Amino acid sequence: MSDDDDSFAPLSALQHLVYCPRQCALIHLEQAWAENRWTAEGRVLHEKVDEIGSETRGDLRIARGLTVVSRRLGLSGRADVVEFRRRPDGVWQPFPVEYKRGRPKTHDADRVQLCAQALCLEEMLGVLVPDGALFYGQPRRREAVSFDSALRDRTESLAAELARLFVDGKIPPPVADERCTRCSLAEICGVGVPRRSARRWLEGQLEAALAET
Repeated sequence: MSDDDDSFAPLSALQHLVYCPRQCALIHLEQAWAENRWTAEGRVLHEKVDEIGSETRGDLRIARGLTVVSRRLGLSGRADVVEFRRRPDGVWQPFPVEYKRGRPKTHDADRVQLCAQALCLEEMLGVLVPDGALFYGQPRRREAVSFDSALRDRTESLAAELARLFVDGKIPPPVADERCTRCSLAEICGVGVPRRSARRWLEGQLEAALAET
């Protein structure tokens, strides 16, 4: 990685890497993209919160669309919202908030992405960022995220894995499992959606529908 921010891996790539390394490589190495219901809803949500700007309310400053960078990890991106809360000692404490569609996920892709934002803020500002929050469209409330040592270690490990993927430039093999049923790149990937029984298919559709209610 050079000192040019454009050469850094995007923070969003970490989320893709956690979900599926092949999907991550197709998007960020091959610039492949296709939209489905879930990606479209996510895009619309971020269009609503990605306006660049800031406001101050007493001891609270709110920055939207803030660019964050970590040269140590080779990452850059834009934080949806960073709240700066003035502490008694006068220091403005960063608190990143990431907006996501749907409900909290069973995997930790969203927490990793948020933790990466915190690590960027720490490097940029020289202040510890101990926690943040994820705001999900359902049930429309924040989920607190503590950036403990386990999450930090996992995020840094994934950042290193991502850097190797970018340097290597090879597309990982397909996984062909349940993740493919929700992936917008299933056709581009070429592996297709894995066969399941009618009952398993119906259960998957029901779970997806319930997640949106």
